[in-house]
Order: sequence, then structure tokens, then C-alpha cells
Amino acid sequence: MRAAFMYEAGDVRVQDAPDPVIEQPTDAVVRVVRSCVCGSDLHPYHSLTAADGPVPMGHEFLGVVEETGSEVSGLSRGDLVVSPFAYACNTCEYCRAGLHTSCPKGGFYAAGIGGAQAGAVRVPQAGGTLVKLPGDVDEALLPSLLTLADVYGTGYHAAKQAQVRPGDSVTVIGDGAVGLLAVLSARQLGAERIILMGRHKSRTDLGVEFGATDVIPERGEEGIAKVRELTGGHGTRAVLEAVGHMPAYDMAVGAVRPGGVISRVGVPQYESAPVGFMSLFGPNVTLTGGPAPVRAYIDELLPAVLDGTVDPGRVFDRTVSLEETPEGYRAMDQREALKVLITP
Repeated sequence: MRAAFMYEAGDVRVQDAPDPVIEQPTDAVVRVVRSCVCGSDLHPYHSLTAADGPVPMGHEFLGVVEETGSEVSGLSRGDLVVSPFAYACNTCEYCRAGLHTSCPKGGFYAAGIGGAQAGAVRVPQAGGTLVKLPGDVDEALLPSLLTLADVYGTGYHAAKQAQVRPGDSVTVIGDGAVGLLAVLSARQLGAERIILMGRHKSRTDLGVEFGATDVIPERGEEGIAKVRELTGGHGTRAVLEAVGHMPAYDMAVGAVRPGGVISRVGVPQYESAPVGFMSLFGPNVTLTGGPAPVRAYIDELLPAVLDGTVDPGRVFDRTVSLEETPEGYRAMDQREALKVLITP
């Protein structure tokens, strides 16, 4: 099969790779129908060293089951499935608590498993990981269904961890796909005021359509001042940080009101962050977030995607073939594309 590998920063190649095979009785092999480039894929695109490459890429996909191990139940050859970006058993105490990313039998794609920007993927713990979709689903829904693998569930996780509730005030930092779907999620959970901090108008316009009531393009202290100006000097009760860089965290600390919650779902690209008296302790601010256990949310979010009530697939604004995957990375890195969809 063909698969995308990153050799070092800025160097993505599509090349021949061994076809995946069943290795454990709990595995399945899935032929990839749709995958994509994630904003988190851009972190190694900026920083991977040649000594650490090449690594297989991709962790979001829809596919068709080709083969199942002897212990996999509930799935058959030919089933259309969506896979969370983290595989998990879905039966242990952590999974039952909605913490699939902490499953002792779980893990992440591309970490010894193989990437999803490929012709096929071996899925460990397939019975607990894969979610079967209707076989006659309209092809036009595939982009929205693909968002359930990561970005929609991650945006929803940000809002859920912040305990967004009806009438709430929320600031969302970041106008990437996760940030925009955090806006959508906050609106679904009843937030009344949603301030989107982003400076790319085509993206923030989509954020407004998803439910943002205000857009602040300014960054840093100027952006924080704008949030406080809009909120009577207080800030918002919930701040959803969907970037992962230190300046975004600093803006979150500045934008949250006393007693509020900062929910981080942007993969942190820093080792430490202020949590002392003046930043979080003094004003009784809660810091939460983490890698989204999207398997816990798929069953909840799926019906509205299937009936067209929500259209999270609008975050995809460019489509490339698998062979064109390097161009997809370049386009996202240069902010020429919000999120790139990959077809076989």
C-alpha cells in the first residue's frame, strides 16, 4: 500500500509500505476511505529531526473493515466505521469513566501502529475502538463523520471539561478546526456569549456561523483587554484553549474570570505554565483539559451529524489525494487551508 511518512521537519513523503495484517486476535484491518491532516501534525512538521524520522503520519480516519481478529465482535467485513484517534478497549474502568485515552490496553496511531494517512490501518482493540456507521450513508456526510475521529470530539471535550452550560460566557482561543468546533460545541451546550479569538477572517466568519457572538483578532495583552472590555472587566467563566502554544495559555489566564475554568485541548508545546497565586490560585481558577477521549462522545454526537442538524465537516476547505498529502501539509502550514481532507 501507499502511506505518508514524515522524515524531518517540512519533509513529508508518500511511499510504499507493507500492508497491515492481523497481529492480535483483538485487531482489525481497515481500508481507509477518508483521512486528513490535523493541526497537531504541524507540530512535528516544524520540529521533527532527521534522527527521529521517518515516522508514519495520521490519526483520523473513516474506513471499511477488511478483516477482523478472532476475538473481535460486533464488526464484519464491509462495515463502514469511524475510528477515534486513540484506540481503547471500551470496557475497563477508565473507559467506563469516559477516559479512553488512559486505557491500559490503549494507545495512539503512528506510535508503533502505523498512520492513518495510508491505504489501510491495523486497529488494535478494534471491538472497543471502532464505531459502526450506517452502510448507506450519504457520501456528502463523510467529511462531517470524519470530524468525529478527532476535531469535533476534541472541541466538544474542551467545552465539556469547562462545564459549559446554558447562559454561559465562553472565550475560545484559536481559529483552527478544533477551536471552531469548540465554538459549535459551546453553542450546542447552551452558551449565550461566545468570544472567538482568531485573526483569519475566513475562519472566524465560519466561527460566527457556528455560534460565536464576538470575534477578537487582537493577540496578547491587547486581546485580553478586548475580552475584558466586552465582559464588563471580568472575563468569561470558561476559556477553551485550542492552540497549545504558550502565548495562547497566557491569553487564557488573562481572559478567564475569577472562579472560572480554563480548558486546554491544544497539544501543549511547552513544559511549564503559570499556576501560582497571581495566575490561577489567587482567583480560584480551575485548569483542566487534556487529550480528548473522543470515543466517549461519538455516540452522543453522531445522530445530529447523520440527520444534518450540525455540519462540522465545513472545517474541511481543501481536498487532496493520498499522493498529494505533502501538498496538504504545505497548504495548512502556510494558512492556505484550514483543514485538509485526504481521499484514497
